[in-house]
Amino acid sequence: MADTADTAHGTAHDGGGAPTPALRRPSWRHIGPGIVVAATGVGAGDLVATLVAGGKYGYTLLWAAVLGCLIKISLAEAAGRWHLATGRTLLDGWRSLGPWTTVYFTGYVAVWGFVYGAAAMSSTALPLAALFPGVMGLKWWAVLCGVGGLLFVWFNRYAVFEKVMTFLVGVMFLVTVYLAVRVAPNLGDLLPGLVPALPDGSLLYTLGLVGGVGGTITLAAYGYWVNAKGWRDTGWMRVMRLDNRVAYLTTGVFVVAMLIVGAELLHSSGIAIAKGDKGLVDLGGLLEEEYGAATAKLFLVGFFATSVTSLIGVWQGVSLLFADFVARLRERDGAPAGTGAPGPEAGAVPVERSAPFRAYLLWLTFPPMALLFLDQPFALVVVYGVIGAFFMPFLALTLLWLLNSSRTPGEWRNGWLSNTVLGAAGVLFLVLCVQQVRDLPW
Repeated sequence: MADTADTAHGTAHDGGGAPTPALRRPSWRHIGPGIVVAATGVGAGDLVATLVAGGKYGYTLLWAAVLGCLIKISLAEAAGRWHLATGRTLLDGWRSLGPWTTVYFTGYVAVWGFVYGAAAMSSTALPLAALFPGVMGLKWWAVLCGVGGLLFVWFNRYAVFEKVMTFLVGVMFLVTVYLAVRVAPNLGDLLPGLVPALPDGSLLYTLGLVGGVGGTITLAAYGYWVNAKGWRDTGWMRVMRLDNRVAYLTTGVFVVAMLIVGAELLHSSGIAIAKGDKGLVDLGGLLEEEYGAATAKLFLVGFFATSVTSLIGVWQGVSLLFADFVARLRERDGAPAGTGAPGPEAGAVPVERSAPFRAYLLWLTFPPMALLFLDQPFALVVVYGVIGAFFMPFLALTLLWLLNSSRTPGEWRNGWLSNTVLGAAGVLFLVLCVQQVRDLPW
């Protein structure tokens, strides 16, 4: 991929003499959207998966966790590059591939949002119920978390949202690094874990670590957060790439830290924890036994920060996607897109204030509360699992398609490295998709 000439001011020119935006110099002060997307993608379930892998195989699968972070860097970079290079949103790009993408996305945001809303509220409620036992039941903590997330996103624009997410990421970072240091990692065992190896029976754990941590629909929201930050042309390309890399390297620290905790606290003693979010509550109990109540409470604060970033990140990011989705439908029907499009049209309602954005916020919050008080309907669980399993291969393969076509300006199309990583990611996610569908309770 050819780079546009870097200049501190003014504009560069392409071969045809048309002005192109000057590439801005990367700066730490610009970092933000990447932190948001990385923090949103790493939920409590991802941390449990990493803990379980560390508990079962020690440091042997460390390389897989690192590889997973590199894949997410490539996916988020591709989504951000599409937005900056084309001036079009990802939903607009998907629509150009055919009506089948609209059909898929419609089903996805309807069913996935309904079930995920309940899961996110429950996950955020767990550490609060453990920190404040006896105050109220877990389900009511979950309702409070859902309503709190709704109100926060409803009344705040992107700038405030980013600052809060950055603060919560700082909490996550400090807590996970402290725990990793507290359990006294064995560096002699840690370094060999960077060499690829597959212990017996570890294939599915390995694929899960590579593909699972930080891999959700919010990767698709990265380009929207880039635009919300004010980055709207190729002049921001180098800034976006630094932002993305720093964010996922931070994610890598989270993952490595939790794998260390799993290896030292669980693997060395042969202790198993529950799968799913409740496994982190189990870990809190173990930490209290080993290191005291203060360490256990600090861990629960980090657990809450991890869960709440996923909740408000999805509430904000996927609502942006839905608002743009509605805007594209209105364009198809010949109506103006003003209230849904994320662009800076004069006189348009800001996207966070638009009716589609707020309608999806309500959908994520109130209908899922029914699932908090009822067992999840069997058919809904199956449909949710199938649709959700297909999203990451859908994202990887459509980005591969869009960024190798004439829809993308020539200088910003994929190079061999991007094609290799996105192609490998597509294959990996297809394998994980098949496995997830096979594991559903048919």
